[in-house]
Amino acid sequence: MTRIGIFDYGAGNLHSLVKAIEGGERKVSVDTDIRSSLKADILILPGVGAFGAAVAAMGGAQGYVRSALADGKPCLGVCLGMQMLFDASEETPGAESGIGLIPGQVTRLLTTKVPHMGWNEIEWVSRGERETGNAKRETGNGKREAGNGKRETIVADSALRQSQMSAAYFANAYVCEPEDDSPILAWTTHQDARFASVVRTANTVGVQFHPEKSSVSGRNFVNGVIDELLQCK
Repeated sequence: MTRIGIFDYGAGNLHSLVKAIEGGERKVSVDTDIRSSLKADILILPGVGAFGAAVAAMGGAQGYVRSALADGKPCLGVCLGMQMLFDASEETPGAESGIGLIPGQVTRLLTTKVPHMGWNEIEWVSRGERETGNAKRETGNGKREAGNGKRETIVADSALRQSQMSAAYFANAYVCEPEDDSPILAWTTHQDARFASVVRTANTVGVQFHPEKSSVSGRNFVNGVIDELLQCK
């Protein structure tokens, strides 16, 4: 039996996420204590709420969580859950820090239409581009910068790259800006802003979209990612 632990930071309804991933040989538990959620085979950080309240609900356990994830604990962060993997967010200035597994900041979209709501395309980064460091960096504010050439070793990304998921449902006003492009597996463009929509480091994957709200392809994607991360632990 595979144990899936969802960290409930009191942000709202988790029913659609639980429904998308439960069943078969899986036992899904929802817990308000992130240390308890970490005892499961895989940790899921759900995607509804505000950054400040979510990180405060960790009760100061950011370092503990960061160490567990850096050591290979499987984790999936969805929307806000992906943002929690970073250092800090403009959404709540002065709030507690994020988990800090991926160096970088969460910034507000500087587009005329905010929040970014609805279906949008996912642009997957080619393996060669990610390995050689030829990619250019584009921040969430639409600015383009040269990449610094750093690239992490690519762990098995087959479920992500072969998902054939070309579009997903988004609901975000903030985007993640890693210090370098190495964790980025996919980009999405909203008006004139291009931002990271899928990231990965170690056995942690973050997605800025909501796979549980992205029809059959989204549910297939999230379940494929969970299976792959569990195989890599």
